[in-house]
Amino acid sequence: MEEWLQLLISFFIANVLGYGGGPASIPLMYKEIVTNHGWLTDPEFSNMLALGNALPGPIATKIAAFVGYDVYGWMGMSLALAATVIPSAVALIWLLNLLQKYRTSPVVKGMTLLVQPVIAIMMLTLTWQMGKSSVISIGLLQSLGIAAVAFWAMNIRKIHPALVILAAFAYGGLVLSRVV
Repeated sequence: MEEWLQLLISFFIANVLGYGGGPASIPLMYKEIVTNHGWLTDPEFSNMLALGNALPGPIATKIAAFVGYDVYGWMGMSLALAATVIPSAVALIWLLNLLQKYRTSPVVKGMTLLVQPVIAIMMLTLTWQMGKSSVISIGLLQSLGIAAVAFWAMNIRKIHPALVILAAFAYGGLVLSRVV
């Protein structure tokens, strides 16, 4: 199958099935990008995700733009972005009208509540995979230490995640590059 068509289908599937927006789409994108097609490795995906989270805007479109461009140039970027944005925009308009019409229905309320644990497990699975990659790359103690500092910075000190990601990049570039 042509690579441009694979890009289109992969990002379409990841975003149509990614109920809940960008965070829910990330594990699906990971499966398409890393597992199914090998367009990025685990560390490359982790770096792209970290940098993408540090930049403003929706993460799904940043992933689509980067991977699409990396795989098939400007045309790939355009196709991956279209496959990411257009289905979501059309579905949003249609579903919001439908949900507005049936907003008091217990079925609609139940559907939106019961999908949340599925999304949580998808995110947990992605976290586990990225954590394993980190432990392999830099070791258990470094990984746990960095995770603990990041947790403390974001949840206790309320430092913006973008600044924590930049600090991690700096630490990796200035300290870990000399140790590992």
